[in-house]
Amino acid sequence: MSNILDQLNEPQREAVTTINGPVMVIAGAGSGKTRALTYRIAYMISEGIDPFTIMALTFTNKAAREMKDRIVKLVNADDARNVWMGTFHSIFARILRIEAEHIGFTSAFTIYDTDDSKSLINQILKEMQLDTKVYPAKHIQARISAAKSSLYSPEDYANDAVIQETDRKANKPLIAQIFQVYNNRLQRANAMDFDDILFFTNVLLRDNPDILYKYQNHFKYILVDEYQDTNFAQYLIIRRLAALFENICVVGDDAQSIYGFRGANIQNILNFKNDYPDYKLIRLEQNYRSTKTIVEASNCIIAHNKDQIKKRVWSDNEQGELITLLHAATDSEEGTQVANSIFHYKMSRQLNNKDFAILYRTNAQSRSMEAALRKQNIPYKIYGGLSFYDRKEIKDLLAYFRVVINPEDEQSLLRIINYPARGIGEKSIERMMVFANEHKTSIWQCIANDQFPTDFNMGTVNKVRDFVVLIKSFQSQQGKMNAFELAKHITNSIGIIKLLKEEDTPESVSRVENIEELLNAIMEFSDQQVDETTGEAAQVDLVRFMEDVALLTDNEMKKDDTEEDCVSLMTIHSAKGLEFPYVYVAGMEENLFPGIMSLSTREELEEERRLFYVAVTRAMTKLTLSYAETRYRYGNLTLSEPSRFIEEIDDKLIDRPRKASFHGTSSFDEERRGWSGRGMGFRKPEPTRPQRSSYTPPTSSQPSTPSDFEASNPDLIQEGMRVRHQKFGDGTVISVDGAGANKKATVKFDTAGTKQLMLKFARLAILH
Repeated sequence: MSNILDQLNEPQREAVTTINGPVMVIAGAGSGKTRALTYRIAYMISEGIDPFTIMALTFTNKAAREMKDRIVKLVNADDARNVWMGTFHSIFARILRIEAEHIGFTSAFTIYDTDDSKSLINQILKEMQLDTKVYPAKHIQARISAAKSSLYSPEDYANDAVIQETDRKANKPLIAQIFQVYNNRLQRANAMDFDDILFFTNVLLRDNPDILYKYQNHFKYILVDEYQDTNFAQYLIIRRLAALFENICVVGDDAQSIYGFRGANIQNILNFKNDYPDYKLIRLEQNYRSTKTIVEASNCIIAHNKDQIKKRVWSDNEQGELITLLHAATDSEEGTQVANSIFHYKMSRQLNNKDFAILYRTNAQSRSMEAALRKQNIPYKIYGGLSFYDRKEIKDLLAYFRVVINPEDEQSLLRIINYPARGIGEKSIERMMVFANEHKTSIWQCIANDQFPTDFNMGTVNKVRDFVVLIKSFQSQQGKMNAFELAKHITNSIGIIKLLKEEDTPESVSRVENIEELLNAIMEFSDQQVDETTGEAAQVDLVRFMEDVALLTDNEMKKDDTEEDCVSLMTIHSAKGLEFPYVYVAGMEENLFPGIMSLSTREELEEERRLFYVAVTRAMTKLTLSYAETRYRYGNLTLSEPSRFIEEIDDKLIDRPRKASFHGTSSFDEERRGWSGRGMGFRKPEPTRPQRSSYTPPTSSQPSTPSDFEASNPDLIQEGMRVRHQKFGDGTVISVDGAGANKKATVKFDTAGTKQLMLKFARLAILH
């Protein structure tokens, strides 16, 4: 083992060899936490500790398998596999199978996944004849899950006056009754849901002192990885099991506690010193991952949090490049700048696509990044989620659009005929398909012409008729509304956003954001159909947008040996535990990051800051932050301001963009002409390097302006005013229509004739 210890730095060696008593290892980002934990277990076994008496709790089974394989190699002994190592749920399910009879189950109990659980809840709601709009299954599921994570039984839930009052105010007074029936049905089926594993482990140890003593003696040494991410139930179980010997080692980083929305409680790690007053604190502060610049920036950020265990992470790596800050006019231009930056670094430094990662706060932000990468022909992969246009809620809404445009599209029709639920059952749909096939026609032709199978009851017929009327009403608006107006009208009419909001879960919030982002994409697409030289607006219908989407989604990268060489796109939550040479953190704007929902309390804001800390510390070589001045939110162009988190980084660590690059020529345009962009790390292209035809420099959404021309505020332009346009010259405003981002003016120019201009693009100057 001495050779192994020689491979560790002094704090790591201390964490490995201090095996008795309570120990807390605070491991900064990139400090070799997993290595220390693995070597600690190997050292314990080499010192004669029985592997059966060691329990190591991790947050993924994959990590557990990798650690166990490494330990076996380190100690060169197969019995090292006898360590009880795995996730909380896998280890405790193993215990529950052994002790099942003590909690009213058999050892063959089934574990229901999320879909099983939801299906059972739906069945109960149906039997109780409850309106699923008032009691959405996902909302009920979320309430039950939260209760169990807090170790509340159905009886506890029903007897809690505060909870009951909350449910009454939400017009859902029967949740406690549903909860009770749900649990009874699980028990009758000899089944547990995912939350029950922790719930019943706690019940087992709480109500059976002899069993608690048995496992306290069994697990003489307990190790917990990512302790900052533990919830109340996990904390309580660990406290009980470790109470006899107190040989407990927790490893984590309070600065990376980012799962409060899942029930994780940062106080578990902050209060470890109170739980075990004689504990030993070991800090792993040397970062082996990142440059000094990135490490210093991360220290600046986390220093603003009040609730933390103080540490000063440092690095012996090179100083590295300054952090680049990209400043874009719109979120679309932000995507273009990021994609162009990746392209330049790839070409100038001979890098692979997999060297790059784009991180964002919400899944909806991936759309503009995906579009820009596709245009550059840069392969990418979405991690921790589907590609934007592959997400269910997006597919559902696009199916409506397709049916409105082409009702003969049977796949899209079948997808939406009963979504949102309108009481047209699967058997009725199947019978309709058979009926249409028998008459050698389409389902739409049958239902639109009021032709139904003879065995259809009038209730089903009327529901299908209502659906037909709905689709025809959308079709009647095609020539009257532009793409965005019609898309928004369809979205509001079918009630998909209202339905998702009623679910009231983190997943449904994300889905609403995705739908809003789709509408933003349609508005943005419509705005792009403007001559940026003249500002002339163009009417864009839904057909053109859907054609664009079809080309975008069908143009997949060819699968070859390099298909895994992709740029990684993911939310910051999904990126935890990963590292990349080049990292881009997009959407660094107030109300987006930090999110608007996290500004009400200091605790919520500090979790957002920890999330930013995690994002920054994913970068090894180069970090780039980006933000947009304007961003579409549900079709409305809103002004954005840079995130407060940017200002928390020492100014000497950031290379800020020049103002001229925002409204005039971009640094990428200048680099194309041989100029080496300040701070971008680009080099003048060698004459012999082939230029890729797919490369197009980003263009500003406004034309460049001479220094003596100053555009007026579009909101000030009124009918009758004399104005000046850079290309068309002087003219008189005939009329002004619309409002906000959609405000247009009809101008009669002295020499260029009458033009209709979209004011946010036209850049008119009022003549005095």
